[in-house]
Amino acid sequence: MTQDLFQIAGKTYGSRLLVGTGKYKDFAETRAAIDASGAEIVTVAIRRVNIGQTAGEPSLLDYLPPSEFTYLPNTAGCYSADDAIRTLRLARELLDDHKLVKLEVLGDPQTLYPNVRETLKAAEVLVKEGFDVMVYTSDDPIVARELEQIGCCAIMPLASLIGSGMGILNPWNLRLIIEQSKVPVLVDAGVGTASDATIGMELGCDGVLMNTAIAGARDPIRMAHAMKLAVEAGREAFLAGRMPKKLYSGDPSSPLAGLIAAK
Repeated sequence: MTQDLFQIAGKTYGSRLLVGTGKYKDFAETRAAIDASGAEIVTVAIRRVNIGQTAGEPSLLDYLPPSEFTYLPNTAGCYSADDAIRTLRLARELLDDHKLVKLEVLGDPQTLYPNVRETLKAAEVLVKEGFDVMVYTSDDPIVARELEQIGCCAIMPLASLIGSGMGILNPWNLRLIIEQSKVPVLVDAGVGTASDATIGMELGCDGVLMNTAIAGARDPIRMAHAMKLAVEAGREAFLAGRMPKKLYSGDPSSPLAGLIAAK
């Protein structure tokens, strides 16, 4: 079986699971969960996690060295294009001219639904400044197409609201986005358990990004491992191609010809 690698912004990865670093009880649990997940790309909320901007406090860099993981700074907590742009410029400075980022501009603090107008504005500026932008967005195929045309290197539509754990509520829109996109498409937000991740991969997504589904589990380490297996299984099923669905069709698994006749 040929190795199925994931490429983003010119770099190749073995894992298609991207994992957040927030909401764990401490950095040690964060490291253990990410090790169990097999993830190589880790998201970091610049406004919430210390990666050197707060001197004298424990830094995530000590537990997840950039030499071992690809950091994906994100703009969680930003509600305008200006805030998002400013935050990612800071991340670039803190991480030595790091260019791969996750853009998210939120519409309100209750739903955390993306503000697509501000997202489009921020994406235009960041792409022009040389960032490799992976972008969190709604599951609107037209918006997804516009973000790709701007130059985003990955489109990341929500499955359902951030932190909701409601799973994939609109698989049809995800399929539309996947079919039209020439850049990787990843499910971002709303995954609650392993089956949600598998469904996303079976639909044809290139990867899955999650945080709360692991960090909020009763046993985050075990859930991280479950998510690793779920993403792998979903990808394998997608590549294998499922059997067609048949309504009211009796098609036995074993052939009927040559049956031993009863006496």
